[in-house]
Amino acid sequence: MARPIKWRKVDFNYENRFFAPCSKGTCRSSEEIQVKVEELEAMRLKDIEELTQEECAERMHVSRQTFQNILDRARQKVTAALIEEKAISVKGGNFTKNICSVTCQSCGSKMLTALEEIKECKHCGSSNITCQSDDCTISCAISEQ
Repeated sequence: MARPIKWRKVDFNYENRFFAPCSKGTCRSSEEIQVKVEELEAMRLKDIEELTQEECAERMHVSRQTFQNILDRARQKVTAALIEEKAISVKGGNFTKNICSVTCQSCGSKMLTALEEIKECKHCGSSNITCQSDDCTISCAISEQ
């Protein structure tokens, strides 16, 4: 059985999600290549912010190898779009803006998880869990929602 894909943390809000090739003032919308949001984030962190691979991986809450795989796929897609004159669509993926350090008030277990996944403790099933992260959008016990 394959492991579930881990949520990737994305800090930047991407508003422009479609790029099409233009030639001498004429833009055309040909075939498109889909770049996932976390792939664009990986390129932003590495190529624009010029962080090390380790720093990038830490910011996205993934391993260094996973970060490198995401970055390689992103660069391959963007290069193919440029060479083959295809549009780039930025959408989809397995990303979140909120990674929380969760503590179960019932059994005391601690978990690092995406806000979207927080429903109950993975260890005891209790819904009496609290997010402890500074940048989390919730400040109360999850069970009160």
